[in-house]
Amino acid sequence: MHFLLSGLSIVLIDLLLAGDNALVIALAVRSLPQRERRISIIGGASGAVVLRVALTAVAARLLTAEYLQIAGGLLILWIAVKVLTDASTPPDAAFAPKRFWQAIWYIVVADLTMSTDNVLAIAGASKGNFWLIAFGLAVSIPFVVLSSNLLSKLMDRFPALIYLGAGILGKVGGEMILTDPFVVRTWHPGDVVRYAVEAALVMAMIAIGRTVYAARRRRARTN
Repeated sequence: MHFLLSGLSIVLIDLLLAGDNALVIALAVRSLPQRERRISIIGGASGAVVLRVALTAVAARLLTAEYLQIAGGLLILWIAVKVLTDASTPPDAAFAPKRFWQAIWYIVVADLTMSTDNVLAIAGASKGNFWLIAFGLAVSIPFVVLSSNLLSKLMDRFPALIYLGAGILGKVGGEMILTDPFVVRTWHPGDVVRYAVEAALVMAMIAIGRTVYAARRRRARTN
């Protein structure tokens, strides 16, 4: 019973904290055909979960390592721009192997980078039990897959959601950078500074999204 209750708590933690991960997945697969979209979501999410299980063993050190979250935040901002560029393109009718593997790569790297909060919460709930960690994360895969599929379909229908998604990723990247131990120790950014930087990154990502989308539309008209 204790095992089951601990496993349930891990599943709930992962589901509650997995929204931004599902958003990255939806953006990453936006330009793929439907069949490859489903395969890349399942493959990318599964690969990310396997790496997250391994990462949980060193979870306690993640938030104390200087520069790690700075690098992670910059990586998230770079991935946000890349997936935003791809997501602004209408889904291809034909299979494109390069885009398929690129999408899986983005999913795995972004999920692993943004999963610090998930990993730390799960490490605490599992009390170091490897099988509990594996069980909880494995059970959460269907939720991530379903929510990513739903978000990608909504983006097909309402392209403006792509900008919103990019803005959220800008906030996530800024938050990671500003909570890095080196930044906190050196600059002591307060709430006002943190909110201002995050708001600026949100607007920057939305502006990039609108610019990329407008450029794609102009090229489509001239062709």
